[in-house]
Amino acid sequence: MLALTILGNNSAIPAWDRNPTAHILQCIDECYLIDCGEGTQIQMAKYKIRRSKLNHIFISHLHGDHYFGLIGLLTSMSLLNRTQGLHLHAPAALEQIITLQLSVADVRLSYQLYFHAITSESIIVKDSKIIVESFRVRHRIECWGFLFTENKNPRKIDSQRAKAYEIPTSFYEKLQKGEDYITKKGTIIPNEEVTTEAVKAKRYAYCADTIYDENLVEKIKSVDLLYHETTYLKALHLRAAERFHSTTIQAGAIAKKGEVKKLLIGHFSSKYEILDEFLAEAKEVFENTELAIQGTSFRI
Repeated sequence: MLALTILGNNSAIPAWDRNPTAHILQCIDECYLIDCGEGTQIQMAKYKIRRSKLNHIFISHLHGDHYFGLIGLLTSMSLLNRTQGLHLHAPAALEQIITLQLSVADVRLSYQLYFHAITSESIIVKDSKIIVESFRVRHRIECWGFLFTENKNPRKIDSQRAKAYEIPTSFYEKLQKGEDYITKKGTIIPNEEVTTEAVKAKRYAYCADTIYDENLVEKIKSVDLLYHETTYLKALHLRAAERFHSTTIQAGAIAKKGEVKKLLIGHFSSKYEILDEFLAEAKEVFENTELAIQGTSFRI
């Protein structure tokens, strides 16, 4: 199971009690932080996100509303005597920025910070719980989107049938991968006799800041939940293009072309206090749309 909690949903300038971008994706007993705008650690405390469960942070790009809260979070975890390592995945230039900030303050972190520069579209995390892939989005500076996929075994074992065929538990991992079992007498036990197809892995795509770009469609195809920025309403489509951002109906178009199950919109410009029109416009194109409201959680 994946669950997404919105910590921040505004664009560059905090306003109307809305914080800059930050999402928490939860998977079983681990959390993944996606972007870290100003005030993120306060939002984590407010919504009871446990820092001890956070082992990976992903920064999409180096505009301040997506990472200015990072150094505060890193140093706070050290002040709380964190010991387990923390993995930071971000554009390469961020390593120098973090190193300088720690150096001028003479801060020595209590834990190991592992920096992973994102330089290409690739798998950047793969463990027993999740697979994370990076993909390019079109913004004014280098910017990355992230695709999170549950890492699930392809087959589910029927333990009672497996025991009836006297298949040893040491072979179960191979059964999950689809292999048949051969007994000592040479009898073949077909895999489908003792396994069933597992529930399809859930997927979440985070598109970060981007101009309208149909190249994204293949990257986010058929995901369970798509987050796509909608900085402006449709009337300001020219301003959106000039600033390499998107509008409501453009996000809806990407969701529709990508045949996603649900669209989540956010990164709202501070010029708008009320967000109802954002939802109405996006629904004109893609009905199953929701607003990324702070504190709201979405089960994927």
